[in-house]
Amino acid sequence: MRRSLALLPLLLAAACKPPASDEYVERSRIAGDASGPSEPAPSPDSEGAIWAPSGKPQRLLYGKPGGRPLMALECETTQGIPLLAYTRFAAADAHAKAILALIGNGHVSRLKIDAVEHKGAWLWKGAVAAEDPLLDVLTGAREVEATVPGAGSLILNPSNLPGELVEACRAIAKPAPSLPADPA
Repeated sequence: MRRSLALLPLLLAAACKPPASDEYVERSRIAGDASGPSEPAPSPDSEGAIWAPSGKPQRLLYGKPGGRPLMALECETTQGIPLLAYTRFAAADAHAKAILALIGNGHVSRLKIDAVEHKGAWLWKGAVAAEDPLLDVLTGAREVEATVPGAGSLILNPSNLPGELVEACRAIAKPAPSLPADPA
């Protein structure tokens, strides 16, 4: 009983003021960056969207004819290594990093994707070595779902063009077969 009475002043003092951790959370909301991450974007409607060659060689754009592009794939070479670059044309928070999940053609792939500033806007962009088996998700002729957290899910309608681009990009990495020396 005496112990209980001795703890009574401590309990009363604690009841007068909330725990430090609760107070810290409230202070950090006021003092910190109030903007936080953007609200998630809705998934775009891709009905009628198609893959089409762009004005640049080895680049495909995906979107509705006459509309703005929703995604792009491009074969690039960096230090002699062919890369498949991918761009998801959706608003991104400055300097954000995420994973692009691709599901389709019997594969599930997760590719790194970062927010990149382009002409005053932030959008999602990444690249991976063309030989990476994660790109096999694009090599079939079935529908692929591409999801970036906060940018929604984009249904990539069936097309052979992405697979052809991946294979063409991979072919750059393969050395040309050597011809046997002429014995004469």
